[in-house]
Amino acid sequence: YLRGVIKEIVHDPGRGAPLAKVVFKDPYHYGHRTEYFVAAEGMYTGQYVFVGRKAALSIGNVLPLSSIPDGTVVCNVEGKVNDKGQFARTSGTSAVVIGHSEEGDKVRIRLPSGDRKTVPSDCRAMVGIVAGGGRIDKPIMKAGVQYHKYRAKRHSFPRNRAVAMNPVDHRYGGGNHQHIGKPSTIGRYDPPGRKVGKIAARRTGLVRGGKGEKKVDAQGI
Repeated sequence: YLRGVIKEIVHDPGRGAPLAKVVFKDPYHYGHRTEYFVAAEGMYTGQYVFVGRKAALSIGNVLPLSSIPDGTVVCNVEGKVNDKGQFARTSGTSAVVIGHSEEGDKVRIRLPSGDRKTVPSDCRAMVGIVAGGGRIDKPIMKAGVQYHKYRAKRHSFPRNRAVAMNPVDHRYGGGNHQHIGKPSTIGRYDPPGRKVGKIAARRTGLVRGGKGEKKVDAQGI
């Protein structure tokens, strides 16, 4: 395994979770290499971080999923081998290892959304949950706070509605009342200027009449 030391915990603009600045000895050349990890809850400056198949199962260490037992809470999980982490990376989230295949080449994990996913057992993950949890407990309260939040991320706020635009700006714009005036569904192969709204929708509207929960009487339990 490789051993690194956390030099500092830094803020990354536009990201809810802090980053850990970890310095490793270069295994091939004289000198050091600096890497930035998504920080796990409980990391601190001066902590040693171990990366490898034989690393200990402790907070902040990075191991392949084949070396992590069932029920372990992990974060920053890879979806493909060596892709540097895809799942459970936002602040306060985590995934759980729920099973290994009999052949040992696949591992099943439960994602923060509740979905279950099967990934190769050579994919790596960090032990622990991502730091910065509780970020969404504080309400936004006003649009100005939301504006500055997204200003650091990308230009996605505020968002104008299409029916509030002029006809020159959008195909839903114009009219003496704000209405679409044409079907909101659009074909898959329509030209780019017309391709807005519900593209190639199979159906629209609320999903009604789902399967009800099966009732089980006390004798059947």
